[in-house]
Amino acid sequence: MIIGKVCGSVVSTRKNENLIGNKFLIVEPQDDMGIKGKIVAIDNVGAGIGEIVLVATGSAARIGSGQNTAPVDAAIVGIVDEL
Repeated sequence: MIIGKVCGSVVSTRKNENLIGNKFLIVEPQDDMGIKGKIVAIDNVGAGIGEIVLVATGSAARIGSGQNTAPVDAAIVGIVDEL
């Protein structure tokens, strides 16, 4: 599980058919997460730019987002209220 801040969005008009209708956000992991660079995550919880979120990766991302057959490697699974 990664904690990060949503810093942007991605628009993709052509994508895998299993991803149609999904929202993609750019997440910058917190420094202490040990991850360099930003990641693109599917958003099913309604997060917005500037919010702190929880991101699941790998197979947990597909299960957590209900996208078992989609090529999803990162999914926002929660919005952080307080750290």
